[in-house]
Amino acid sequence: MKVLVLGAGVVGTCSAWYLQAAGHEVTVVDRQPAAGMETSFANGGQISVSHAEPWANPHVLPRLLKWLGRHDAPLLWHWRPDLAQWLWGLRFLRECWPGRVEANIAAIVALATDSRSRLQSLRSQLGLEYDQLQRGILHIYTDRDELAAAMSAARLMARHGLERQMLDAQACVVVEPALAGAADLLVGGDYTASDESGDAHRFTQALAERARAAGVVFRYGTQVERIASGGGQVAAVVVKDDNGPSLLTADAYVLALGSYSPLLLRRLGIRLPIYPAKGYSATLTLAEGASAPTVSITDDERKLVFSRLGNRLRVAGTAEFAGYDTGLDPVRCQALMDRTRQLFPGLRIKGEPQFWSGLRPATPSNVPYIGRSRLPNLWLNTGHGTLGWTMACGSGAALAELMDGRRPTAEFPFLRG
Repeated sequence: MKVLVLGAGVVGTCSAWYLQAAGHEVTVVDRQPAAGMETSFANGGQISVSHAEPWANPHVLPRLLKWLGRHDAPLLWHWRPDLAQWLWGLRFLRECWPGRVEANIAAIVALATDSRSRLQSLRSQLGLEYDQLQRGILHIYTDRDELAAAMSAARLMARHGLERQMLDAQACVVVEPALAGAADLLVGGDYTASDESGDAHRFTQALAERARAAGVVFRYGTQVERIASGGGQVAAVVVKDDNGPSLLTADAYVLALGSYSPLLLRRLGIRLPIYPAKGYSATLTLAEGASAPTVSITDDERKLVFSRLGNRLRVAGTAEFAGYDTGLDPVRCQALMDRTRQLFPGLRIKGEPQFWSGLRPATPSNVPYIGRSRLPNLWLNTGHGTLGWTMACGSGAALAELMDGRRPTAEFPFLRG
């Protein structure tokens, strides 16, 4: 089957890899000059299966009230005259009900666990290098109420076969000695040794190169203008490159354009509640002998993650709902650095921090859309929010299985058209 994949981020590239491995003729189009140049470019770097609770949960509601009016808040909502934003917000509140939260966690954990296993197999099979570390993820808390809530979440995760080791402050420093300078701030934490970290951008580019060598065609610098339908299915995709507009046709089409997916689907009469949640990151080049973490860390209070990527430290997180604006807000950039200095007061870096922002394709439930759309030859792999890197391999493999008429291994609410 001839398959056209729209999007060369980590999700689209994984989709292309597994589709070609299944024997399909695959072409990938992306507006950037290379793979992994947008949301996959400078994310937090965590493969965080055991920390996959959706943002929408009962505990977030009092936090939202606390964050209102704070420009440096972990979640910043810019009120806009945008019906899609308002509807997304209402659906988000609905997903905070406990029954919905547990169902969403079950789906996310099932796919994320399968995805981590597939990533490990792919890494071994292809010898991929992407600054990966298998040292687990340490979740730290500086508020006792949040630590108590974390214990409840840990019990819920245990029901899904994921064990978090609850730690006191001293034990957190034993797991990651670079936290010694902030030990007085900590009230406890939890540690999951099975989780991983790595550079999603490096992984995506390495996998894209292996896919290209295996026969996948990548058309970079190609803007997707619209999806043309006819006869109840996709007829072609209108694209534009340096040579002007053209039509691309295939037997099947995969939409993996992240936050931009709903804009194309809307023209087909398909509405998905995906909204861009802008995340920020700072990439710090470490000085020789710098005392920097090697265990990936999640800071619960500020919703930040810290991941060691070779001689770099990636600090990333927060969510800003401001439509499709990708501009950098100096206040939020400074908040990343202030918290980094607070947790790692002795950290030494070379040069200036490299700030970045990207649009995460967030669904209200944090559960992505994977499977066949109501147009029989249009398939979706989008809406992964903050977990695109965590779920990418599992999502790509599952999509390839679905397109071949096979049942995926993960117990997940896949779309059936």
